[in-house]
Amino acid sequence: MSVAIGLGIAEFPFSGAAAYWRWIDMCEAGDVDSIWQTDRIVGRQPFLESMTTMAALAGRTRRLRFGMNVVSLAFRDPVLLAKQCATIDLLSDGRLLPAFGIGSPLGPEWQALGIDTRTRGRRTDECLEIIRRLWREEQVDFSSAFYQLKGVTIAPKPVQPDLPMWIGGSSDAAIRRTARIGTGWLGGGNPPAEAGRIVAAIKAAATEAGRSIDEDHYGAGFAFHFGSRDAPGVVRAMDAYAKRTGRDAAQVFAVGDAETILARVAEYVDAGLSKFILQPLGEDDDAILAQTRLLIEQVLPRAETRWPRRAKVTTTNT
Repeated sequence: MSVAIGLGIAEFPFSGAAAYWRWIDMCEAGDVDSIWQTDRIVGRQPFLESMTTMAALAGRTRRLRFGMNVVSLAFRDPVLLAKQCATIDLLSDGRLLPAFGIGSPLGPEWQALGIDTRTRGRRTDECLEIIRRLWREEQVDFSSAFYQLKGVTIAPKPVQPDLPMWIGGSSDAAIRRTARIGTGWLGGGNPPAEAGRIVAAIKAAATEAGRSIDEDHYGAGFAFHFGSRDAPGVVRAMDAYAKRTGRDAAQVFAVGDAETILARVAEYVDAGLSKFILQPLGEDDDAILAQTRLLIEQVLPRAETRWPRRAKVTTTNT
């Protein structure tokens, strides 16, 4: 199994743009596989907007790949989103990793934008079909409950001949959606055992649908911290995770040393996952940069030795 480790952020943890770009430059110079941005449109907490962040990363970096973790489709126009993805993929020479989901029903966007949460699954399915067709077909007609299109064409198409479509979510509907049209699955803070159960369910559903998903296209994310679980930023993050999910954060977070982080990665690998988005926990710019540097120096080389990545023949996702 080919393991790749990327880094991601949810809330914007930096003092400003300069610190953020120092972090990105460190990841670009190191052996970080990819950068991921959590999607949030409205709210008092600082979040970067996902698609503009992808465009900025395309211009700043030359090696790193980058993705959205994950774009909530019900809040966005599918034609514009398909066009944005195609443009960013072209300008980055095929380094975009699009990932889509239905969005948490607890998100502030539903009430703020006046969208019924009960429609999120159907809206998402329609958006996925529209986006996938626009990437592949010369002209798209579409008529359904939420979207009506007539003779829509986007050009240029994505550089990647089969632009990946990673799907997030752990519900039965998300499992079926991934099995039906996804090229990969991206977990959202699921403990290893639960993530393994979802992977097995997706594989079974894909077989029933007459499809298969690459063994290397199952991903997980978790937060990490070199140091003590009593650190203020770690305590707050673990408490927030427990409140949001009802789960014990100790089953997901990796707090300690390099061996602790590698052991957590190994748990997910044993459960059938091989792509990772790790979130550094720290109180300020220096702490985030220090945590990232330790990961690059102490974890990534050992992970590469233990789980060598396959050589990339093209610019498509691994």
